[in-house]
Amino acid sequence: MIRYEHPLNERIRTLMRLEDLFARADYFAALDNPPEHHAALLALFEITDVASRADLKTDLLQELERQKQVLAPLRSNPAIDQEALSVLLGDIDEVSATLLAQAGKVGTHLRESEWLMAIKQRAAIPGGVSEFDLPAYHYWLNRSPDERRHDLEGWIEPFEATRAAAAIVLRLLRENSRASRHTAYRGVFQLMLTTTKVAQLLRIVLARDLPCVPEISANKYALNIRFIGVSGMNRGNVVDEDVEFELTFCNL
Repeated sequence: MIRYEHPLNERIRTLMRLEDLFARADYFAALDNPPEHHAALLALFEITDVASRADLKTDLLQELERQKQVLAPLRSNPAIDQEALSVLLGDIDEVSATLLAQAGKVGTHLRESEWLMAIKQRAAIPGGVSEFDLPAYHYWLNRSPDERRHDLEGWIEPFEATRAAAAIVLRLLRENSRASRHTAYRGVFQLMLTTTKVAQLLRIVLARDLPCVPEISANKYALNIRFIGVSGMNRGNVVDEDVEFELTFCNL
């Protein structure tokens, strides 16, 4: 099965982009070769750009506090795993305190480094980080893998509170979901939405062997999904056959 997730507002879209970029930075930072550590650093630059929204930290703090207010009354519910709930509430308190203690925007520590910002600026130019453009960066890339990894870990660490906060919000969003089976007749599916079906994230699950991908458009009134056939790497047309899929609405 293949899962496709589609955020329905800008805040969730931002958090999902950060989730993907953090995973990419971790993956490449754990490897040893200079091109891989270059890719990790580029991912950190992208995280800085995505997280540069002035209200990101405020949004995360407000959402964590809202979730805490929703979850705290469940302490007296015998149907709830109290140990798991206590751990989650403790994580929310810890992450909120760390975020609140951080001054400035997310990624300020990278912006304050002239050396890193010179690399970021040159990286936006095709081939702009060649050794003759940035000899100091070429020197860094030729240091030992452990030395480079130590630097990368130091640059990643100040992002950890933001990463943890985003992970908690996305986890709660994905867990608060309801799934149902549907059929897109001749590749097209439409569903009129009511207030009970308002969602912040849609998840579509398809059989892996189906040669099509979902094209989603949605607003507060209706959801439209067209399944587009793929041939190799080319985008095709709406498939002329019925498509079985699982649809999940996720909401905080």
